Amino acid sequence: MSWSLFLLIFLLNTLSCSLGSNLSSELVVTEEFSKWVKRMSSSTHSAFKKADNVHKACLRITVERDPLAGDFVSLQEAINYVPEFTKCRVVISVGAGIYSEKVTIPSSKPFITLEGAGADKTIIQWADNAKRVGSNGNPLSTYNTSTVAIDADYFIAKKISFKNTAPLPRTGEEGTPGVAVRISGDAAMFINCKFHGAQDTLYDHKGRHYFKNCYIEGTVDFIFGNGLSIYDNCEIHAIGNSDGAFTAQRRDNMLDDTGFSFIRCKVTGSGASYLGRAWGTFSRVVFAYTFMDKIVTPRGWENWGDKNREMTVFYGQYRCTGPGADFAGRVSWSRELTSQEARPFLSLNYIDGYEWLELQ
Repeated sequence: MSWSLFLLIFLLNTLSCSLGSNLSSELVVTEEFSKWVKRMSSSTHSAFKKADNVHKACLRITVERDPLAGDFVSLQEAINYVPEFTKCRVVISVGAGIYSEKVTIPSSKPFITLEGAGADKTIIQWADNAKRVGSNGNPLSTYNTSTVAIDADYFIAKKISFKNTAPLPRTGEEGTPGVAVRISGDAAMFINCKFHGAQDTLYDHKGRHYFKNCYIEGTVDFIFGNGLSIYDNCEIHAIGNSDGAFTAQRRDNMLDDTGFSFIRCKVTGSGASYLGRAWGTFSRVVFAYTFMDKIVTPRGWENWGDKNREMTVFYGQYRCTGPGADFAGRVSWSRELTSQEARPFLSLNYIDGYEWLELQ
């Protein structure tokens, strides 16, 4: 056999194996998604523990800028006052004003509610980004830049603005993430809140979360993490002047019950933005009944520089409207969902919400 013939046979075999592998991967992902849709349609789908939430308050605390008007002038002081491992809800009313402080709610303090005087009146802000040097002499990681960090379960926030006021990154500048809120606790709810930042504004880190009537703004990957979350009737607003991305969902395992579902939202802003980037190999994001302004780049989605992720991510839209919602220009590996495929993402069952949300 000649060397050229041997090389040709080798290349054909390699190509055949590669195509077979890709086809096999696509079939596995499709099969697993079908199983997931079936499981999500049942009442016992969740991989999370049962959420035993508490809504009745046993303690109320007030925070006011005027030291004569409230119990505390600092939100962190009020949180420090909350007993550890309490079994009832503690409501902290935060008066109008700008509170310039970095706040942490530890995992030992569940069932805390922060209630502001209005999202344009009660503002919690700080200005860290990942380039800043921490107390250990090293630059802060993205995880540690958050203005408000929530590690506790069953957290609720209402009518408050959370801001990271670090300067906008320059075009092409790296290492400047600055988080307004990191939510790492399970069963958390944000109602009528605003999140302001630039790169990595809202770290939807892990757990089940519900965002209702919220406003979220940023530049690149500004809703990111591996949470299992619903964004209901929220405005997602880009403030960049160049290419950006609304989401960067980090689902790394095919079996993870995580992903972002945007329902009845508005996608607006300046510049040009992807609906999402594939931070995780199995990244999952769906937009349904959402108005998309022309800011959305026609391709819609970006593979994070890894073509293999095009076979494993789940990116879809369902009955969206507006000049940016045209599916004709979308990447071939995103989906225009059928009613059956969209159904799991449209119900509060997606986050076991009927189990733990305070529905009014």
